[in-house]
Amino acid sequence: MDTKEIFSAVGNFGFPMVLSWHLLLRMEQRLDKLTGCLNELSKALLQQSNGH
Repeated sequence: MDTKEIFSAVGNFGFPMVLSWHLLLRMEQRLDKLTGCLNELSKALLQQSNGH
């Protein structure tokens, strides 16, 4: 593989890889938030069911 082919491959695959990485990080943060909310909901439901 010569230099032009290498740079072409980096140009073709570099942006999608960076974009995927960025989106995965954002998704991870949102999943962490969702997990926290689900834990809070679970605790609230347990407290409510124990109160009756």
